Amino acid sequence: GSPIIRGFEANKVLLVVDGIRMNNAIYRGGHLQNIITIDNSMLEKVEVIYGPGSVVYGSDALGGVIHYHTLKPILSENGRTSTKINAFTRYSTAYNEKTAHVDFNIGTRRFASLSSVSVSDFGDLRQGDLRNPFYGDWGKRLFYVEHIAGKDSVIANENPNIQKGSAYTQYDFMQKFLFKPSEKVSHTLNLQYSTSSDINRYDRLTEVSDGQPKYAQWYYGPQKRLLAAYQLELGKARIWDKAKLIAGYQNIEESRHNRSFGKSKLSHRTEKLDVFTLNLDFDKQIAKQEIRYGLEGTYNDVNSEAFAENINTGEINPLDTRYPDGGSNMSTMAAYITHTWEISPKIILSDGLRYSYIHLNAKFNDTTFFPFPFKEITQESGSLNGNLGLTYMPGKDWRFTILGSTGFRAPNVDDLAKVFESVPGSVIVPNPDLKPEYTWNAEVGISKLIMNCVNVEFTGYYSLLNDLLTIVPSEFNGQDSILYDGVLSRVTTSVNADEGYIYGLSGSLTAQVTDNFIISSTLHYTYGRIKTDTVDYPLDHIPPVYGKTSFRLNMNKFRGEFYVMYNGWKRLKDYNLKGEDNINYATEKGMPAWYTLNLRTSWQINPRFEMQLALENILDQNYRVFASGISAPGRNFSITLRGNF
Repeated sequence: GSPIIRGFEANKVLLVVDGIRMNNAIYRGGHLQNIITIDNSMLEKVEVIYGPGSVVYGSDALGGVIHYHTLKPILSENGRTSTKINAFTRYSTAYNEKTAHVDFNIGTRRFASLSSVSVSDFGDLRQGDLRNPFYGDWGKRLFYVEHIAGKDSVIANENPNIQKGSAYTQYDFMQKFLFKPSEKVSHTLNLQYSTSSDINRYDRLTEVSDGQPKYAQWYYGPQKRLLAAYQLELGKARIWDKAKLIAGYQNIEESRHNRSFGKSKLSHRTEKLDVFTLNLDFDKQIAKQEIRYGLEGTYNDVNSEAFAENINTGEINPLDTRYPDGGSNMSTMAAYITHTWEISPKIILSDGLRYSYIHLNAKFNDTTFFPFPFKEITQESGSLNGNLGLTYMPGKDWRFTILGSTGFRAPNVDDLAKVFESVPGSVIVPNPDLKPEYTWNAEVGISKLIMNCVNVEFTGYYSLLNDLLTIVPSEFNGQDSILYDGVLSRVTTSVNADEGYIYGLSGSLTAQVTDNFIISSTLHYTYGRIKTDTVDYPLDHIPPVYGKTSFRLNMNKFRGEFYVMYNGWKRLKDYNLKGEDNINYATEKGMPAWYTLNLRTSWQINPRFEMQLALENILDQNYRVFASGISAPGRNFSITLRGNF
């Protein structure tokens, strides 16, 4: 899915894998599926940092940071060559999933290698059958389109709960080498590659215009991500206790292909990126104070291509590109320092500063399709960000925190120079005058440990947003609507709104009832608005209230969890009708509240084999997650068999 943290989503949440930024120059403001290019079978841990992370991570970390750490090669402990193989296979019923994975580690005293392969085949997703009768056929897939004998034909779907066109296949490969010549030095080479089959834009394939499907084809081409990174780690020296250098290269390709129903023109738009990154990070402990400092540099090179294909004759014609056809590039340079001071056993002070510089250039060579009044966009911006926090622990049972911080996000190529139909019937045109977005943030937290077995936590936060990027109606050459892909579309553009705000509250409870039984619950509430001269207008990406309650049992060879997932209503009055909330895929009253009952278990058959069973959405509820254009899985039974050798 597309992660939302504290009311921020997509290019306002920073994704990081093994210390390397995934966010690039064309991360959009809508909904992103880029996390599927990370093999979750090879994750060691996932760090979620709530709130702005601009001091340590730079631009884009407004809502927070999700840092994915993949598994590391393992050296031999006794000096002999050691080998380890892990494998699993999984089948799930709701989407006919068939997944297989194997990884192999070989280690000596100084050298280790870790190799992995994962393949997943997902069929068409089946939605739940237990519906609210007041919403009629909402979400049902009543038809799909096939091209038969040179003609687009509408086919009645035999089972409207099967969401035809949602199937896809995923392939992931990883290779890591570790060389550790001494205790103070280690070298790691990290290679990752992910690709997929074509992936249909399911929501667009369900749209209807004048009683006919709007599109016969709308799909993303294979989403390809290649990562090659070198990491050097050094032990203690005079000016650092730890030092790390990461040099990375990413090659990314994504494409969009669409054809209107009954038309022969198939549009192809392809984006290719080369992304170079360099990070230097240092740690130094001085008495009860820890100092971290570092440098970061990135360079993004974007090439955008497009052509139109006649599916009947094979004729190829020019087509407008999604991004400037003359190429675009974006570079950043930054330096940061953070400081943590344990003033006393009860008080900890943390602070930090970062300065970032961003340069962007985009060139429009061919303005035949859109005669922009400019041929080139160049933008430079700089930002100084900081944070200051205090933690107070009056006793082992209580913990109080207060934090103030600033965040920023520089406009990227997608913001400044994109031409695309983001929302049906609405086309975005470039705005070369965009400025960086800024946030001023405050949060307080309190936690209490009760009877050494119950932990209760609450966090409240408030973010003031300045120069927030938002989509507004606009004009192009004096017209409020233009033809885009043969469709008369309203003209919109990104602008810096004057001011907005987000505030929210999160709560959690964890109770260790016995040594083997744990109850936990979380609840999150978020509210966001753009300030106007009259009534404040809803921000997009603000989720309804949501939470989870679980009951976990951990025995010697058995683990089990029963949990409830729940979401509140997203009422129509809380939707941003101009942005990315996708009200057209909700009901006429908004997105209904929902809950699911779920059960999962794990049984360690013997030291080498484990079986996992899961039954999700037990009641077969029909629902959609807020802003989604596809219904969620219905009742799903999953079985996984794992082995290690």
